[in-house]
Amino acid sequence: MPLELLDPRNDFLFKRIFGSEENRDVLLAFLNRTFTESGQPPLREILLLNPYTDKDSPSDKQSILDIRARTTEGELINVEMQLFNRYDMEKRTLFYWSKQYGGQLVEGQSYASLKRCVTINIVNFALLPNALYHSVFHLREDRTGIPLTDDIEVHFLELPKLEAHTVDIKEGGLANWLLFLKGVDPNQWEVLTMNEPKLKKAMTALEFLSQDKKLRMEYEDRQKFLRDQASMMDAAKNAEIYGFKAGMAKGIEQGIEQGVQKGIEQGIEQGVQKGIEDTARRLLKMGLQPEEAAEATGLTLEQVERLRSEP
Repeated sequence: MPLELLDPRNDFLFKRIFGSEENRDVLLAFLNRTFTESGQPPLREILLLNPYTDKDSPSDKQSILDIRARTTEGELINVEMQLFNRYDMEKRTLFYWSKQYGGQLVEGQSYASLKRCVTINIVNFALLPNALYHSVFHLREDRTGIPLTDDIEVHFLELPKLEAHTVDIKEGGLANWLLFLKGVDPNQWEVLTMNEPKLKKAMTALEFLSQDKKLRMEYEDRQKFLRDQASMMDAAKNAEIYGFKAGMAKGIEQGIEQGVQKGIEQGIEQGVQKGIEDTARRLLKMGLQPEEAAEATGLTLEQVERLRSEP
């Protein structure tokens, strides 16, 4: 009985398929489908900046298993797969884009040497308030649409939204690649690859890797970690809401007891702060890193570290 195919939406497996040197042509084909669908010319070649190696083993729980590449023109591309919603995805995207953009400069270089940076997020959840499965963002003037600069470009590929669209898979295109990632029935693979020869190579890689016992164990380890992280983030959001409501109630109660408007305001502020701090304490007990607890609650890292050091 053949082994069940692994899920290519797992970021470890995604990088193993698309981010290895032997599959650089697969990544190039996927990128070209992404770019041409948004009206851009195809790339001629790419250089992998962080190709998959054994060091990308999911034993490093906190590692970000993204794919970074450079075009022949020096432009930078970052591709990341997100299986679960980590929340604040838009801000997270801008934060990592800014690090990539600013990281190009070394001492003595001018701003003119900065190259365009493109971020491509493939997400397994609905994120944006539109029906598009492929959204592209640039920096433009609101009324005229004049670009300030094309140095920033952000793509969101939302896999769940594919279901609402009718696509002709016989014609080939980005949708075929996304259907493969989404886990379409292997019986449809032949049709998906009719006009996508490099997609067939990705499928072959998935079949081969699914039979690797050591890799399956690493994959399962990563899946467990991703699920645990998702549960923690959901718990953090729920705890934050609960803490806010509890803090509001406690603050109003304290304020009423004091009987003055100032007391109400101070009580609300103190109660809300206590609720947020209690949330951070719970997240730390659940195993989240201080940086993650700070991101989830809005506290500073110093505040979270102080809470962690409490007796």
